[in-house]
Amino acid sequence: MMFQITKSKLRFPLSTFTKRYSSFQAAKSVIDKAAIDGELRVFIVSGEVSGDNIGSRLMSSLKKLSPLPIRFNGVGGSLMCKKGLNSLFPMEDLAVMGVWELLPHLYKFRVKLKETIDAAVKFKPHVVVTVDSKGFSFRLLKELRGKQHKTCFIKLDNGGMLFGFAARYKQQRLENCSVHFHYVAPSFWAWKGGESRLGGLSEFVDHLFCILPNEERVCREHGVEATFVGHPVLEDASEFDLVRRCKPQELKLEGLSFSEHSIPSDSTVISVLPGSRLQEVERMLPIFSKAMKLLKDPFPKLVTLIHVASNNQVDHYIGESFSEWPVPAILVPSGSTQLKYDAFGASQAALCTSGTVAVELQLAHLPSLVAYRAHFLTELLIRYKAKIPYISLPNILLDSPIIPEALFQACNPSNLASILEYIFFFSPTFTLYFVIWQLRNGHDDDVRCCLKL
Repeated sequence: MMFQITKSKLRFPLSTFTKRYSSFQAAKSVIDKAAIDGELRVFIVSGEVSGDNIGSRLMSSLKKLSPLPIRFNGVGGSLMCKKGLNSLFPMEDLAVMGVWELLPHLYKFRVKLKETIDAAVKFKPHVVVTVDSKGFSFRLLKELRGKQHKTCFIKLDNGGMLFGFAARYKQQRLENCSVHFHYVAPSFWAWKGGESRLGGLSEFVDHLFCILPNEERVCREHGVEATFVGHPVLEDASEFDLVRRCKPQELKLEGLSFSEHSIPSDSTVISVLPGSRLQEVERMLPIFSKAMKLLKDPFPKLVTLIHVASNNQVDHYIGESFSEWPVPAILVPSGSTQLKYDAFGASQAALCTSGTVAVELQLAHLPSLVAYRAHFLTELLIRYKAKIPYISLPNILLDSPIIPEALFQACNPSNLASILEYIFFFSPTFTLYFVIWQLRNGHDDDVRCCLKL
């Protein structure tokens, strides 16, 4: 008796039996093919500033550890381009977050997705790495896997073993497939039913790099190969002086000091970080501006350090809005991590849009307020689907509001000004060694990723 089975019938039943076999075969296949080709081709994609930082670190470590020459292609920002990536298009084209916020950009999103898929197919990578930006990344990986996999027919006699059949099937599949890695696991723990959707990732993601504790265990329980590599921002702790305190007049920004701006040395200084995506900066910066205006009376010597993300669109928007800023301000350009932490060190508090910066501010021991607003329909969806009450990572890990948060309707100028006034007068500081310990996993997280690659 003979059997004729297609890929669609094999997809789910055999994934459990062959997971570890296929992982070994995938790694062996990549090494063998790269050696034959004389180079390792890595297609890497990042769609936002934090991902650009992660991607650049990974690229740097890969170049140090690989025994073969490496050629990169894909999409990234300025940091990844400095490491040898020739980006297909500006990374900012992918920096859209939210449900309703995406609708006006949907056509451009699809065009960029097709352009990226075509470039990846032409590049013939041994490895595909996507960094965060799961909306774009998962669509890309799914489409690539669909193009790589062809329906295969395998005939077995009646006495064939199931595992042997599965192994041969997997091996045939892998011959024409690049290996897919995704860096930064989706926030399944934040949403109702999030864990139940993890299982489908194994169809197009071969390995997840997790930056939060417990993510690896949960992913593996749902059939997804994963490794906890630690939070990449903690590598700054070993490379830079994060808590160096300096007087405002000692801070130099691109060669310009406070004294050259005629700003008094006894100024009250606040770091303002409106975000890295244009849509969130357009929404948050006007609210922050009005909050600063309300703080002029209680703090007549208020000065702001406005941190500009590595995003040309954001840079242009903040530059145009700078003339209307209600208090004296200096723009802190992107590109220098030490400069960023020096600006934190010269500040008494920080007002930031939710994101990775919440962890950076705690590393700098700077009291901060995390704020966030979105389209009202997106906010309604978040309220309905979210299963955790916090948005900033330190609060999530400790399950406690150690950092003040002003979210959605609470994110208004009056409320922000009141909370910041409290922070200035009482200067609350927090010891986050437990958070740092949880986020840390080894001395070089990117090296762990490279070993997996």
